[in-house]
Amino acid sequence: MEKRLFDDFSRALRFFPCFPCVLVTTDENIITIAMVHIFSFSPPLIGIGVSPDRYSHSLLKKFKEFVVNIPTKELLEKVSFCGENSGRDIDKFKATGLEKEKSMKVSAPSIKDCPANLECKVIKEIETGDHTWFIGKVLSVRVAKDYNKEEAILYWGGLYRIPGKVIARRH
Repeated sequence: MEKRLFDDFSRALRFFPCFPCVLVTTDENIITIAMVHIFSFSPPLIGIGVSPDRYSHSLLKKFKEFVVNIPTKELLEKVSFCGENSGRDIDKFKATGLEKEKSMKVSAPSIKDCPANLECKVIKEIETGDHTWFIGKVLSVRVAKDYNKEEAILYWGGLYRIPGKVIARRH
């Protein structure tokens, strides 16, 4: 197998497989996040990577909690909108019509339209280059009975996908 050498390592990282694409709520804001990962199963820890330039970064530092809301492909336009607009300038709940739902354990709202909601309390922040990883302990999880993870959105390199299929390009 012949391989090519990269001098620009940041460009080479684009060869990673897709990441889950989620809507994260904190305070009254929604941010689209593709840098999301399970950091531990016991205790259950989820990390989200957020650039300090993002409005949600300051909210996460202030409120120390978030909800990972897992959208399906039917919500793709709203997911894209939330990723391309800042909560500094617009109320994304009003603009998208996404419905707030009271969370069980945190004050950040959950998104009722998403079939899975994982409520997290920030227990650690890790500064890593151009992003801060907010590591959250999962305090509550709600999942729709008919949730099909094959309908969850994946993202990488400007492409939105579901497993095995590109469904849209980022604007």
